[in-house]
Amino acid sequence: MKEVDRFEEFSDAEKARLEGTVWRKLDRWVLPVCTMFYLLSFLDRSNIANARVAGMQTSLKMSNYQYSIALTMTYVPYIAAEFPSNLLLKSVGPRWMLPTMVTIWGFAATMQGVVKSYSGLLACRFFLGLMEGGLFPGLVLYMSFFYPRERLQIRVATFFASASLSGAFSGLLAAAIMNINGKGGRPGWAWIFIIEGMFTFLFGLLAFLVLPNSPATARFFSTKERNYVMAKLKADGAVAGDDKSDGFKWIEVIRCCQSIHVWLLAPVLFFLGTTLYGLAYFEPTIVAGLGYTGNKAQLMSAPPFAFAFVVSMITAVISDRYKCRGFMLIFFSVCNLVGFIMFYASKSNHVRYGSLFLTISGSYCGAPPVITWVANNSAPHIRRATSVAIAFIMTNSGGILVTWLLGSLSPAPNYTKATITFIIMSVGMVVLSSATLAYLWHQNRLKAERRQYGTPEDEPEGLGDQSAWFIYNL
Repeated sequence: MKEVDRFEEFSDAEKARLEGTVWRKLDRWVLPVCTMFYLLSFLDRSNIANARVAGMQTSLKMSNYQYSIALTMTYVPYIAAEFPSNLLLKSVGPRWMLPTMVTIWGFAATMQGVVKSYSGLLACRFFLGLMEGGLFPGLVLYMSFFYPRERLQIRVATFFASASLSGAFSGLLAAAIMNINGKGGRPGWAWIFIIEGMFTFLFGLLAFLVLPNSPATARFFSTKERNYVMAKLKADGAVAGDDKSDGFKWIEVIRCCQSIHVWLLAPVLFFLGTTLYGLAYFEPTIVAGLGYTGNKAQLMSAPPFAFAFVVSMITAVISDRYKCRGFMLIFFSVCNLVGFIMFYASKSNHVRYGSLFLTISGSYCGAPPVITWVANNSAPHIRRATSVAIAFIMTNSGGILVTWLLGSLSPAPNYTKATITFIIMSVGMVVLSSATLAYLWHQNRLKAERRQYGTPEDEPEGLGDQSAWFIYNL
């Protein structure tokens, strides 16, 4: 059978039949593994909050200052790993690199449950961050190898929604694990780390057997399906028309750093990372400060995350169907703003607990559209890899800030300084997201004018997302 390289060479009947098949196959084989990777990533990074409520801080004789140091120790190697790992992903191969990272951090996460000292915990957090750092940007980049731009957000939202699901699951699981407090001579908080870390370690080993490198090497595709996916991705601009264009070039890193839309969204990602990781690491402690104690605090920390999971999936479908990444980001930034104002203005524990539904949904549901927006509007591969890495460097830098902002600079239970900071950041998210939307809309108008006076063949090679035929997603 003759291989088809151009999307236009497929008949309408073939397109209709293959569209109904290929994406479902990817959703069965690739998406569940990516989703589980990210769920375990967030679970292993943030379950320290549940362990703290369960008595870890007291057992290890840690002050609030030292708890903040432990969280920071995760983020420093985490951020350092993001850019180089994204550049290495394609050359090393995702099927080897991603499971290796998962397996090693699963071991580090497990070791947190056997440490006897604060210094031992710091060592575990360092290696946990080093291995986890490349995962989320790597997963976004990896998914862009398989899905066209208009189908990407629902998939990114699916595995990112697992972060909010892990927030709910973590609280419920921690409450259950506390029932074996004292077994094997270990406290309940240690079993949280051991049980959850061992599962990650074993799943990482399993992933070596099932994860494909790319559509071109996916064993679950027929030749016709493989050709169709590759042709579709090339027609969409999700991948370059030839491997040479997707090869590493420093000029593409530089061009990414010159992209105005990337830097307009960079502060948004920093602000979002600050609120998101603040809620991930401190929500159980915040809930405990609202009058809930012990296992009740663990259980009551779950509903806001479960709500955010449902909202994220619904809005991702809407965003993909109507290609409205920017509007979704603005909407959830407003949710953040309203939620933090409620927490700041009210003294009622019930109102403050209700505000967590808005702030957790605003932060967790705002992340998929902004990450997808960055990935969608960057091409070719190295430019996209760089922009995604920048996005996560900014997000996780916000994580460093919030470990101190909520950890020791803003006392519980009111967290006044932190809440005021979050309100200001939420306003900044609304303003800069709106500015990015306006900028990309204006650029698309200029590109439409250029298309009237030329053809794709008239353009120089290597323009990537700057090409008049590359339409920015709004």
